[in-house]
Amino acid sequence: MDKAEAIVAALGGAENIIEVEPCATRLRTEVKDATVVDEPALKAAGAYGVLKMGTNVQVVVGTDADTIASDIEDLLEEE
Repeated sequence: MDKAEAIVAALGGAENIIEVEPCATRLRTEVKDATVVDEPALKAAGAYGVLKMGTNVQVVVGTDADTIASDIEDLLEEE
């Protein structure tokens, strides 16, 4: 499983993700249900940190944020 797939799974799966936007070194995501977000799994997937504020989850991934966000958007389109 690649990094984008692991992040999607840790965010609760494609059906839980409303939006993903890259922002410098992080992925800004909005999820339907923040309680299913698996922070340890996000860190195992390579995230340096996770910030949760309600249904907004920021995943700190470093300078690969644009590439990872693009990969995640491709995965979400496949669903």
